[in-house]
Amino acid sequence: MDDIILQLNDVSTHFPIHSGFVRKRHVGTVKAVDGVTLAVRRGEVLGLVGESGCGKSTLARTIMQLVPTTGGTVVLNGKNLSECSATEMLAVRRGMQMVFQDPYASLNPRMTVYATLAEPLLVHGVCPPAEVPARVANLMKTVGLAPRFMQKYPHEFSGGQRQRIAIARALALEPKIIIADEPVSALDVSIQAQILNLLAQLCRKMNLSLIFIAHDLSVVKHISDRVAVMYLGKIIELGPALDVIDRPRHPYTRALVSAIPTPNPDVERTRQRIVLAGDPPSPINPPAGCAFHPRCPYAEEKCKLAVPPLVADGPTREVACVRLGEI
Repeated sequence: MDDIILQLNDVSTHFPIHSGFVRKRHVGTVKAVDGVTLAVRRGEVLGLVGESGCGKSTLARTIMQLVPTTGGTVVLNGKNLSECSATEMLAVRRGMQMVFQDPYASLNPRMTVYATLAEPLLVHGVCPPAEVPARVANLMKTVGLAPRFMQKYPHEFSGGQRQRIAIARALALEPKIIIADEPVSALDVSIQAQILNLLAQLCRKMNLSLIFIAHDLSVVKHISDRVAVMYLGKIIELGPALDVIDRPRHPYTRALVSAIPTPNPDVERTRQRIVLAGDPPSPINPPAGCAFHPRCPYAEEKCKLAVPPLVADGPTREVACVRLGEI
């Protein structure tokens, strides 16, 4: 347990739905994250995958306390973040940073690269003001950018370069964990590889923990140590990246893996794609029992009766399926 840097205990994030302009009435609840228990070790890269709308980004924002938790606890380095005051959170945020999906939206267009990278150093008093220019130059070198560009604005860079600036900003406070919310989904394939290799190198060099959120399982397999598969606000499979992607146990994970294209055309012709019926259920009114049962090709009556817990399936795997071992 000593090597665990982040621990989520039954974390839920629900958003109330109100109706009416003058007299608002509570008419429902969006259960974006619903009972997630997860641990991240020091120096580990944890991949978080799932369909759009499954709650990945909300979980990331909940960990960062950008969105308050409805239930459960988020514990970073032994400190319960839900109980921290605003002043305490300012200090805690030095230990965790986030890289957002769209670097053009997450970077202030009116601030130069220097101002963007210098701001966290000055706000948190990391170093004396006289040392800031050297620290900014070093940060730019770390992410593969020339320091001579520090007086330029975000619109003067390509998408990959902007994402490097966002990564440099996340590294400025020397955090212990970084959450990257689909950091390569808006980039070209060749640039994606560069950013992935950069993140992997930084994690090894600085012993950083990384939560890597993505849709592309081949990308997640390349960079992650473990993979957590999320469906409708819950973790349904968790284990080593190679095991989960090469030997998926949950029917939903099998469907996701079957959608990964293979570069060999001969192998691609013989592969059988698993096409799920229907659309994901609404988080406002999730189905009873297993949330995946309306789309599961193996569903039985017992799947509708109880929510399956995430249970051990071997020494390193956890799966949430009432038919585990039968399919």
